[in-house]
Amino acid sequence: MEGNEDLELIERIQGGDQDAFKELVERYQRKVYSICYGMLKDQEASLDVSQEVFIKVYRYLEKFNRESSFYTWLYRITVNMCIDYIRKNSKVQRVEYDDRLSHDSGDIESEEHILPSRLGIHPDKVYGRKELREKMLEALESLSEKHRTILILREVEGLSYEEIAEVLNISKGTVMSRLFHARRYFQEAIKDYLKGDLKVS
Repeated sequence: MEGNEDLELIERIQGGDQDAFKELVERYQRKVYSICYGMLKDQEASLDVSQEVFIKVYRYLEKFNRESSFYTWLYRITVNMCIDYIRKNSKVQRVEYDDRLSHDSGDIESEEHILPSRLGIHPDKVYGRKELREKMLEALESLSEKHRTILILREVEGLSYEEIAEVLNISKGTVMSRLFHARRYFQEAIKDYLKGDLKVS
């Protein structure tokens, strides 16, 4: 149903309906920002890149291939633009695929939203302990670019393996392998705080 609604909005946009594009932005702006913040860990940069994502979407919407879903196409654009930002911005650039991003500790909603939600962590332990929440954010930052990205797409955005493969242009097998290792690295980074509650599946 959501895919059909997206296609209807796209048809209206292509027909010159500006309100339809506004609806499309409102539908996905939080998800796009969430991905950007998870990858960039900087509020201002995430807002800027999010805006650029929708500018690019508007510019290239005529080239959208309707054989794939709009949101995987949107996520691919978002991830690629974040990667471009990381590689071009000297303040966050490190070694390729081993980026360590500085943590902006600003108290905004996305900081809690970005925490992995399907890793077997009891919600009370996460949201009831500021120390644990901060440790989880630090752990996410410590992952390489590819592992951080795949955790965000799977654990936060809830994309399927097939959708992640399409977004990142990799095989489903690579998705599964990369996600397994990302979870292991994440678990290792916070094991002292979770005391065995986190299980890798």
